[in-house]
Amino acid sequence: MLIKNLSKLVAVAALVSSSQAIAWGQNGHRIVGELAEQHLTATTEQALTPLLEGESLAQISTWADEMRSDSSKFWSKTSSKWHYINVSDADNMHQHVHHNISSKEQVKNILDGIYYGINTLKSDSTSIDEKRFALRFLVHLVGDSHQPFHAGRAADHGGNKIDVTFFGDKTNLHSTWDTRLIENERLSYTEFTNFIKTSNSAIIEDYLNSEPADWLLESHHISEKIYNLNETDISYGYIYKYMPTVKTRLQQGGIRLAGLLNQIFDKKAQPLKEALKTSKTAD
Repeated sequence: MLIKNLSKLVAVAALVSSSQAIAWGQNGHRIVGELAEQHLTATTEQALTPLLEGESLAQISTWADEMRSDSSKFWSKTSSKWHYINVSDADNMHQHVHHNISSKEQVKNILDGIYYGINTLKSDSTSIDEKRFALRFLVHLVGDSHQPFHAGRAADHGGNKIDVTFFGDKTNLHSTWDTRLIENERLSYTEFTNFIKTSNSAIIEDYLNSEPADWLLESHHISEKIYNLNETDISYGYIYKYMPTVKTRLQQGGIRLAGLLNQIFDKKAQPLKEALKTSKTAD
C-alpha cells in the first residue's frame, strides 16, 4: 500500500512539474476561461451546453495540458506542437495562417490548432465528440497564444532553456511567465478574474478588432523585449514592471476567447462589441 501511494505521489508531482513548463499554468488558463464566460451571448451559452457536459470554460481550460500525461502517441509526442509557434519572420505572422485546417494531422503549430478548433466547431459533419475535443483544445490554445513565450525563440524552447531565479529559487524564464508571476499574486482564479474584468466598451472593441495571428504577433513582440533586457534575477522590481503586462494578456485572452466563441456560435453577435471583427476567421 505504501509503494502504491508513493507511486501516486510521484505521478502527481511529475504532472505538476511538467505543467509549469507548457502553458499559462492552471490558474492562468482558468482566468481566461472564467473571464470569457462573462462575455458570452445567451445564444453561445446555449450552444456550448452540450459540449461542456456540465463543466465550465475554466474547468476545461487545462485539459489539453493534463492529457499530455496520457501515454498515447498523440498526447505524448504529437500534441506538444499545438501549443506554440516559432517563426523567424514574425512580422509576417499572417502568412503562416492556414484557414482550412480540417484534420489533426494538418496541425503544425498553435495557429493551425486554433483554426482546426474553429473549423471543427463550425462544421455540420463533425461528431459531438470531435466538437468537444476541439472546444477543449481551442479554449486552451487561445490562452496559450497570449502567453508571450508561446511565440518565443526556437533556440531556447520559448524561454525554457533560460535559467533565472525567482526570489532566489532556480527556475526558467518560461515557467516564470507561465506560473510564478500569476501565483505570486496569491489569488484564486476567480479573485484574479474579478480584479481584471472590464465592461469598458472601448477596451473590448480594441481587443476584438483582431484575429489569432495578431495575438501571436503581440506575444512575439513582448517576448523579444523581455529577451533583449536579459533580466535573470527576478524579484519585486520585475513583478512591478511586468504584472501589468500579465494582467493585460489574460484580460485580452478572456475577452477574445468569448469573441471567438460568439463568432462561431451566434450569427447575431455584433463584431467588435460581442464578437471578433468580421475576418477570414469567420470563413
